[in-house]
Amino acid sequence: MNTLAFRILLSRKVPRVNVHLIWGHCGTVAANVAAEKEVWLKPGFLFDAIRASIFLPLFFTPHVINGEEHIDGGVLNPVPIAPTFGDNTDVTIAVNLGGEPELFKQEVTPVSLPTKESNLHDKVANFIDNLGNNVKSKMSFNFAAYDIANQAFDAMQSTIARQKLAAYPADITLEVPCNACGTLEFERSKKMIDRGYHLAQATLGSRL
Repeated sequence: MNTLAFRILLSRKVPRVNVHLIWGHCGTVAANVAAEKEVWLKPGFLFDAIRASIFLPLFFTPHVINGEEHIDGGVLNPVPIAPTFGDNTDVTIAVNLGGEPELFKQEVTPVSLPTKESNLHDKVANFIDNLGNNVKSKMSFNFAAYDIANQAFDAMQSTIARQKLAAYPADITLEVPCNACGTLEFERSKKMIDRGYHLAQATLGSRL
């Protein structure tokens, strides 16, 4: 992806203001891979927080802050609770996106075969449809290596999240199944936001 063009587009949409000016006492976490450490942007610029957070291998490059490359802080710490320990709060709520996977029933789409009464046009149309499905299947197979790498990354992050939650337990933890949404399933953002609201309502109830 043309990172420069995307950076220009993002800079036009996101004002270069400090995060705490928008949400008050707020901070974000990035990761300095070269130094192998978390970097707390507290306070920090909204643009830097978003640009570092959307880092994605093979798609978006790391974001340079103060001459050093930074990527999404979730790589090293998917549940950054430690930065909140110095805050004077009544309750600490954590959202873990690496929860236990939920089971899905695989839907099988029946293949329509031409009947004896079908004419030549129907047979040719059916052949083209099946050919198109076969081509799509072969095209999606190209993503198999990325899917395996992504699954391995998710498994690693889920393990890190459990360790972080054990070391720095929150008062309340909202668990989202790790397979609720894929890395590239941007079209499901609204459904995931709605799911988050329902999960919070079910977990917190009258506390909201």
